Amino acid sequence: MPEAPRVVIVGAGGHAKVIIEALMAAGFPPPLGLVDPHPPGPSVLGVPVLGGDERLEALRAEGAAAAVVALGGNGLRLKVGNGLAAMGYALPAVIHPAAQISPSASIAEGAVIMARACLGPDARIGRFAIVNTNAVVEHDNVLGEAAHVAPGCALAGNVTVGDRALVGAGSAVRPGITIGADAIVGAGSAVVRDVPAGLRVGGAPARPLAGRG
Repeated sequence: MPEAPRVVIVGAGGHAKVIIEALMAAGFPPPLGLVDPHPPGPSVLGVPVLGGDERLEALRAEGAAAAVVALGGNGLRLKVGNGLAAMGYALPAVIHPAAQISPSASIAEGAVIMARACLGPDARIGRFAIVNTNAVVEHDNVLGEAAHVAPGCALAGNVTVGDRALVGAGSAVRPGITIGADAIVGAGSAVVRDVPAGLRVGGAPARPLAGRG
């Protein structure tokens, strides 16, 4: 089995802290550093900040081979991830060892599966998607590129979450539901009907909220 690479982490906010600890728990070597144009300080959990986004091409030329995107914004995470791919970075999935993953589930590059997350049989997790802490993504679920299932969510079987959509913390989704691209499901919602693309919904049962995603 090849040795895991030392990665560059893009983003130095709170999400980066979780990524750093997940990487270490998963057996990756210490990250090379973080890249962020507006970091909160010179380091995060002991990992140094190397500079802003302009450092990425130079780091790649210097031999950095892999990167992980630690940005919470779904659209931004996808844009940055695609840019890293164009630079030639490998984009490993980060899977915390405390996650429970079905052997038939598939996880695309750049996806992040956090501690105590559960992926059921034939679940498919798209590029740069996040399945956050203690979230359940049951059998035959499909998460699009840069979708985010937040902490404590429960998605029943055959749910589809579109590209860049967000299912807010503690939400529950009925079997067979489709949540469209760029939709936002507010925290603590109960989703019992399909959610059109770009719509914000919330409540129990979830209903449209003012504004779109």
